[in-house]
Amino acid sequence: MNATSELPSPTGTTSHRVSAEIDLEALRGNVHTLSEHAGGAGLMAVVKADAYGHGMIPCARAARQAGAAWLGAATPDEALALRAAGDRGRLMCWLWTPGGPWREAIEADIDVSASALWALEEIVAAARALGRTARVHLKIDTGLGRNGCRPADWPDLVAAARVAEKEGTVEVAGVWSHFACADEPGHPSIAAQLGVFHEALAVAARAGLDPEVRHIANSPATLTLPEAHFDLVRTGISVYGLSPSPEVGLPRDFGLRPVMTLRAALANVKRVPAGHGVGYGHHYTTSGDTTLALVPAGYADGVPRHASGVGPVLVAGKWRTIAGRVAMDQFAVDLGGDAAEAGDEAILFGPGDRGEPTVEDWARVVGTISYEIVTRIGARVPRVHRNVDV
Repeated sequence: MNATSELPSPTGTTSHRVSAEIDLEALRGNVHTLSEHAGGAGLMAVVKADAYGHGMIPCARAARQAGAAWLGAATPDEALALRAAGDRGRLMCWLWTPGGPWREAIEADIDVSASALWALEEIVAAARALGRTARVHLKIDTGLGRNGCRPADWPDLVAAARVAEKEGTVEVAGVWSHFACADEPGHPSIAAQLGVFHEALAVAARAGLDPEVRHIANSPATLTLPEAHFDLVRTGISVYGLSPSPEVGLPRDFGLRPVMTLRAALANVKRVPAGHGVGYGHHYTTSGDTTLALVPAGYADGVPRHASGVGPVLVAGKWRTIAGRVAMDQFAVDLGGDAAEAGDEAILFGPGDRGEPTVEDWARVVGTISYEIVTRIGARVPRVHRNVDV
């Protein structure tokens, strides 16, 4: 059975201007593969940002079906939405601001994160008010320079957490951190961060803390740094079959399969003469008599505007390049002497099985990373989830 977000057309049939097809069997396969890379460590499937643009709830369920013991969410709203949808496994949420919904998260049995004393104090207050014990992961900044407690402040944070544990308001379920350059194999910061993390664990142990899980490995570290796996790995982009970076390797190098295919139905096909301007500003002009095909997807759908003139698309069996500027809702491709009809398929990216461009191809030509290509696909693009049933 296939679950879809499809919208009925006025004729009663189902059609799409543009859609993102999500292959949940591929996602399950990726989770199995990543679990093998993780060795004996548990696996957290990170489903933040609407599962990197793939649809959070269906992807979370598929990851659980494949054996993911943990799910990871960035914001409290994401974590609470997972609980509202029926998820009951281990679930961690890490991006908090003062006054956040700590009570709701603790009531929902969501593991929360503290990077500073202010956060721990708010967690303790919420737990006291509820008469429940909060599961907390303490984050140490080992060198990324974003969230996380400074090493100089770490002894005070772990000491306060130990006091809260004795009181019964907190259980320190985890100690964790995040790499800055794990997607650059051999970067000197990797060993440096591991050293700081080991020392932070030692400080926590001396304070009397015995966390259930220690975790620092993201997708690239899961794939290339077994010494960083500890008790749990946090896999994000790799769950969706994409590589963390070209330096680490391509998806196929790790047995991963891209999950999303972005396709559209051609809105118009027409012959035009030589010298015909195409798109705003006429940045593309036809060099001879040719056929133009109109793809009804634009930057409002997440197609990068800076893909103008460089973005690859498979139309009529061949790679084409966007002709002229990407507009809000559409762009054109020049088919040369090839034929097509309105309604024919255009594939912007997919696994590459049919010779179509991949997400990595798009990231390369527009000078960004695969993460941005998939997460920017807009909300008005239906996600069509395939292979829902195991």
